[in-house]
Amino acid sequence: MLETGLGTERRRRLALAVLCAQTLMIVLDQTIVNVALPSIRDDLGFSQAGLAWVVNAYLIAFGGLLLLTGRLGDLAGRRRVFLAGMTLFTVASLLCGLAWNSGILIAARFLQGIGGAASSAVVLSMIVGLFPEARARAKAIGAFSFVQAAGGSIGSVAGGVLTEAVSWHWIFLINLPIGIVAGLAALRVLDADKGLGLRAGADVLGAALVTVALMLGVYAIVEMDGARSVLLGALSLVLLAAFLLRQARTANPLLPLRLFASRTLSGANVVQLLLVSAAFGFQFLVVLYLRQVLGFSAEQTGLAMLPVAVVIAVVSLAVSARVTHRFGERAVLLTGLVLMAGGLALLARIPVDGYYVLDLLPAMLVLGFGFGLAMPALMALGMSDARPEDTGLASGLFNTTQQVGGALGLSTLAVLAATRGGSLEALTSGYRLAFWVAAGLVATGAVVAVFVFAPRRGGATRA
Repeated sequence: MLETGLGTERRRRLALAVLCAQTLMIVLDQTIVNVALPSIRDDLGFSQAGLAWVVNAYLIAFGGLLLLTGRLGDLAGRRRVFLAGMTLFTVASLLCGLAWNSGILIAARFLQGIGGAASSAVVLSMIVGLFPEARARAKAIGAFSFVQAAGGSIGSVAGGVLTEAVSWHWIFLINLPIGIVAGLAALRVLDADKGLGLRAGADVLGAALVTVALMLGVYAIVEMDGARSVLLGALSLVLLAAFLLRQARTANPLLPLRLFASRTLSGANVVQLLLVSAAFGFQFLVVLYLRQVLGFSAEQTGLAMLPVAVVIAVVSLAVSARVTHRFGERAVLLTGLVLMAGGLALLARIPVDGYYVLDLLPAMLVLGFGFGLAMPALMALGMSDARPEDTGLASGLFNTTQQVGGALGLSTLAVLAATRGGSLEALTSGYRLAFWVAAGLVATGAVVAVFVFAPRRGGATRA
């Protein structure tokens, strides 16, 4: 329990800044690499198929280990797992920046994914512990949500600038000063916690089953390689079922199934799966429309995405906490989801000879406003019913859902958009179809939220 006082309040804000800095570093890394891929291919001699592993090696390790590292945070101490993950991520970034051949880069990216999973999995639970008061927690989660959302837009711009001005190596080396400063600050401002002890959940077989299952599942999604992806996806589901069966029978489960007894927590993860699937696909589709239909350059495209980040920043940091305190998480979440679905529906009307200011920007701003409202409220709901000893696991589960939803949505909507390729009119028609599907995903999330989250007076919502 934190003591009261100005010193403690300042320390809490510094701790939040450290956690947000780590999150920004992770989110930036996930997007900044995409811009530099052509330069990496030419410099290190990647084949087109091999180049995909610069992204996939990271995603598979990151998505596959979030649940395990979240539970390790509960068992071994969240501060310890956070610092270990940040250290590994920073060292792996150095290896990426110094990589002299394709094999070294792919191996270093896999290590980055492990470090990113360990540090990211416990961040949300640490924020919940730092800010037990409802209003302060809402503000803190708003800041965290903004960093997650805006980091992608910042990464697109930064990736182009660094690659063109210096070299692709610096998209990784830029992590070093951020990681070192944030790590040293974390040692001073993050309180140590002992955790439950590894014996409270030392299920080695269960850990192996869930890690392999999630890695295979993420691989199947990001590859989207016909029959092989279906086979790997089926194997992933079998291993996941074996894991859940073991958790129901073992004395010290890695994932206590009581966690899913909370309708609030389970519902929040379902809603997030749908919301993030649409949001990740939205960014990808808008970028393609700007580049391939409207003829924007890479720099112009990055700048065109910035207004969305600004709106999300304003809403997440200055609006969401206030309206959540006044109306409760459920009402704010539903409002945000309706706005997001409306923005995506507007994007589904894009013309082949459209104008950015008239045809894209208004819809993007509506969508950004909705996301800025919905995501902080959803995070608060997702963590509201977790027991203190399970917050690391709940945080890891929430992050896992986000990664799987993002990969699934991106792959699915990209395939839908490509079904009508050819002329610019056919290409635009494919984007319209994908935007309609994305709007349907968010609308489905709103319907789930209506029935899952029961309203309660006083700004909180629980099942």
